[in-house]
Amino acid sequence: MARRAKPPNNVTTRTTTPSHKSKMPPSPHTDTVSTDKRPKPLVASLADTRVRRALQLVLLAALYAPISQLNLSPVYGNIPVALYHRYGLAASFMLAFVLRGFLPPWISRSITPFCFWIPSIQFFLFRFSSTLGNPLGPLITELLTCYPLVLLSASLAMQYFDEAFRTSQRDSSLGEVVPSMGLFLLFSVLHRACKGFVSSLLGHGFLTSRIGMQLLVASLYGMVLPNSILWPSLPAVAFTMVANPHCTLSRTTEVLNNTLALYNYTLLERKESITGYISVLEDNHRGFRVMRCDHSLLGGEWKSPPSRRVHRKVAEPIYSIFVMLEAVRLVEGASPSPNKTALNIGLGIGTAPSALIHHGVNTTVMELDPVVHEFAIKYFNFPHNHSYYIGDAVHAINTANATEADSYDYIIHDVFTGGAEPVELFTTEFLSGLHMLLKPDGVIAINYAGDLAMPASSLIYRTITSVFPSCRVFREDEAPAPGVKPVDFTNMVFFCRKKKAAITFRRPVAADFLGSGARQEFLIPRHEIASSEFDTEGGVLRNGQTKELEKWQGQSALGHWTVMRTVLPDVIWENW
Repeated sequence: MARRAKPPNNVTTRTTTPSHKSKMPPSPHTDTVSTDKRPKPLVASLADTRVRRALQLVLLAALYAPISQLNLSPVYGNIPVALYHRYGLAASFMLAFVLRGFLPPWISRSITPFCFWIPSIQFFLFRFSSTLGNPLGPLITELLTCYPLVLLSASLAMQYFDEAFRTSQRDSSLGEVVPSMGLFLLFSVLHRACKGFVSSLLGHGFLTSRIGMQLLVASLYGMVLPNSILWPSLPAVAFTMVANPHCTLSRTTEVLNNTLALYNYTLLERKESITGYISVLEDNHRGFRVMRCDHSLLGGEWKSPPSRRVHRKVAEPIYSIFVMLEAVRLVEGASPSPNKTALNIGLGIGTAPSALIHHGVNTTVMELDPVVHEFAIKYFNFPHNHSYYIGDAVHAINTANATEADSYDYIIHDVFTGGAEPVELFTTEFLSGLHMLLKPDGVIAINYAGDLAMPASSLIYRTITSVFPSCRVFREDEAPAPGVKPVDFTNMVFFCRKKKAAITFRRPVAADFLGSGARQEFLIPRHEIASSEFDTEGGVLRNGQTKELEKWQGQSALGHWTVMRTVLPDVIWENW
């Protein structure tokens, strides 16, 4: 029987069956198309153009969101603008997940021109701010600008990820959701980081202004999406650079002043800074000058010349609350020493500290915003003979050591800006630091603006009285009759002593008025708020536990927005 020869080792044989296809898996050495479905390593994935483009789109969307908020804050205030912002961003991402893959191809080409048009769209929507109201106004504005941009960016980024990562789980719901959730988490982290980054850039030139950063991000979109059609952007850019009063160029500032002249107002100067949009305006009809920060006023004074019969040393303020703060000098029982010292936290236009300086009080000013300090000296004649600290008052007070204890006869705490107070400056820890700096027989005056009917006012009352044992509270104006006003938003001043002692005010003499009629009228506080109007049962405000106050600040800021719209015309707020 013949034996079949064994093939040599270096010869490969192949058996073919013409009627059947082989069902054996291919050999690892066989030259076939790879069907490996394993996901790519992270480093290798970053080399994929689609992955890089997706990550760039998420970064640009995260960068644009806080810039959008900044652009709305001069019209609506920074707190009302933030009320629904994060919910809108989350909803935009959810809708982007639903729409990914269904958007027509031309959408990716239109994102860049839409981004260039957003400043113009916002400008026209701002003209309806009084009709839309607050917070509906900022919500509708971002529904037509910021949220669509985030939606389109996220949807396109998810589509790029779907194309780049086609794993064996691609057809399962888990394989679709996981990359999208990863992009949303990345967006959330970047958005939080970009908020601080954008705020730190403000005020360093046109490209870091609100409008400048909007145009810069739009340009970056054009670089990330090279197929973008740019010609529709040209009219928007031309309008922004030539006619949009929100742009801080000299040409657009001239346009703004031409508009304000129709209402008898003049813009003297404006700058964007760390606490908001700061400007100085003059009412040419009624004759007063104010300093503005976003949608609030930091103070103002009448520009009428003094009478020949009266030698006026200081300007007449338009708000009586700043005159009331000067009453710290009138509290009886203070040290008889002639060398008085004072600490003023929060400068504004400098009404109260200016008076203290004219009374010979050695005054130190703490102000967070350098532009506020600059404008107070330049436009409101704030005296140069004072000490000042430009920076965070919380850091300065918390780092004060025992050698600085009992340093000041008077402390004025006046930090209202942007529609609300910084909550960190009302905690027991910060107030305890002021307690240490105050002399044993010293007096502190704390200005708080809010709605008396809200729990926030009672929380502030409990916190202040937990640190200072003796306090009396006065409001700026007379309390309304019950049921007359739905919102009782007012400025109130807490006069407190470091030790347990009665708080009474001496009768002022002519020298206390500095030749000012407003001080003759309002220097002595008159409208006292009884302690029974506050809820004395409950907790106090502490570091890291400020959520309760922040929750009520939104409603308080809305009340303040309504008040501000009665002080200056809508056109002033809408045109910046």
